[in-house]
Amino acid sequence: MEKMRFETSPGWERNIEKLQQLFPACVKESRIGNKTERTVDFQMLKLLLGEEDTAGSERYEFSWPGKKQALMDAYTSSSDTLRPQPERSRDWDTTGNLFIEGDNLTVLKLMQESYLGKIKMIYIDPPYNTGKDFIYKDNFAMSEEEYESGLGMYNSRGEKLFKNTESNGRFHSDWCSMIYSRLLLARNLLSEDGVIFISMDDNEQANLMKICDEIFGESNYIGQVIRKTKSMTADQGNGFNMQHEVLLIYGKNASRVRLHGEEKAFHNYANPDEDPNGDWCAGDPSARSGGPSTYFGIDNPYTHRTDYPPAGRYWAFSRTTMENYIQQGKIKFKKGYGESERGFVFKRYKKDAASQWEPVHSLFGTENPYMNQAATVELKELLGDSGFSYPKPAAFIEKLVQYATGGEDLVLDFFAGSGTTAQAVMEANARDGGKRKFILVQLPEKIQHKEYDNLCQLSQERIRRCGDRLRQEGKTADTGFRGFSVGDSNWKDVYRRPEDYHQEMLALLESNIKEDRSDLDLLFGCLLEWGYPLSMTYTAEEIEGCRVYTCGQGELAVCFAQKIPESVIRKIAAGQPRCAVFRDSGFADSSEKINVGEIFRLLAPGAKVKVI
Repeated sequence: MEKMRFETSPGWERNIEKLQQLFPACVKESRIGNKTERTVDFQMLKLLLGEEDTAGSERYEFSWPGKKQALMDAYTSSSDTLRPQPERSRDWDTTGNLFIEGDNLTVLKLMQESYLGKIKMIYIDPPYNTGKDFIYKDNFAMSEEEYESGLGMYNSRGEKLFKNTESNGRFHSDWCSMIYSRLLLARNLLSEDGVIFISMDDNEQANLMKICDEIFGESNYIGQVIRKTKSMTADQGNGFNMQHEVLLIYGKNASRVRLHGEEKAFHNYANPDEDPNGDWCAGDPSARSGGPSTYFGIDNPYTHRTDYPPAGRYWAFSRTTMENYIQQGKIKFKKGYGESERGFVFKRYKKDAASQWEPVHSLFGTENPYMNQAATVELKELLGDSGFSYPKPAAFIEKLVQYATGGEDLVLDFFAGSGTTAQAVMEANARDGGKRKFILVQLPEKIQHKEYDNLCQLSQERIRRCGDRLRQEGKTADTGFRGFSVGDSNWKDVYRRPEDYHQEMLALLESNIKEDRSDLDLLFGCLLEWGYPLSMTYTAEEIEGCRVYTCGQGELAVCFAQKIPESVIRKIAAGQPRCAVFRDSGFADSSEKINVGEIFRLLAPGAKVKVI
């Protein structure tokens, strides 16, 4: 039993607490003498702040070959961008949903400004490291021999996929590095009350928990759900039949996470006496334990008879509390009752229930809609022979969406696969009237299908067909998505030596923007730079021959025209945007750019103005 300190905590303890909230991986348990105390892992902190690691002392930690590089991969900058694909999208102008094609590590980096602390729920179903699946590996270049032998696989940009066979000496390490860097970035995106669900089998479950304990903090572990995946009688040759997988649950801040299962049934609650406190049911105010202070009589003002607790029991409340309940009307006296009856009713109000929801249970239902064979049938009904193995049931993901989200919450899945999470979000909204939005990220893995070349095409078609079905059923939900793909920088490569330049090249260097980039490419590059969501609405209008984009409720104004007249600048500034962006080459010289600044200071004071 701990003693009361009767003093405030040392400031350094509060500092460590704050540091742990920002960087859980930096705070470790260390043995100092006979006590275990929280200490700061300065080597880890240096890495997170971009400095090189130094030799550290012995400590408890989970490590593997490549961990340091995985951490560096997560925090190195990326010059890539997201290129809009309106032609592959659905309801581009009105939808709030996103589908991003490309390596999820790059996408997670690009999302850091716009979605920092804004995602309510993340669900991922990463590769299970069975020795058969292709997994992501960063800074990995495959030889031609490996590719031709079938050991490796390229994405659409010729990189970052390989088959992690069990014969690989770094079988577990490669997988741990892959998931570690991505979870480091994913945590930043979660809101303070946000939650992440991770589906996993036994191959990496133990390692995944250690990684999550480090990244999210052990105190933010919420629990795990065991989901029955199949029904079969065959065993593994040793008499054991595996029929389940695990769903790990962590919160950004577990104390603020509130999961809710099914809505509680309050069938026995009513309000026959029109009590202003609402529906109630009769409860038992007695308890098995107590003492003299909770053993007393309650006088009925109508009959003047006195009620005592039943034999061997006590009132569950003190005399003072009971008197307050009587004054509040929570004790309802009877005007007539039998000799063996109690002379009052103790009201338990519906509004006082600890939760209006049943808790989420650790064992997930064995009903067919939640098992994998149902998911296979479901996908086949939508797309025929999908060419995709082991999809998750949409009903299962929909339950998770209902457990953790509501309203206009954002749901992220950066191992999107066949698009089950998108279907789950749309169907959850159609069921309860929510306006949740999904963000899906998927690498364009090649698949064997007669209609679709890669998994992104299949997933996007699934979203369209699910949307069509909901519309045909007359249900209301956002069934569109804005499509994007990861692309290289919008800027030209100018890393040449002075002797490499010649007179004929000067015309090519008038603009630092690549010739194949459209206004939309640049516009969404600006949204990412300024930290605006990619779902932000925008309008375009022609002003004196210059196309001007206005985003959101006039928050951002953008014009990429060449030689912008001062009159156009004034009209843009008159709209008083919070931010404005122009093309650097749109102005003849520095004096014109100075003039733009003066115009905005006059007409839109406080606005931030930048050029590209």
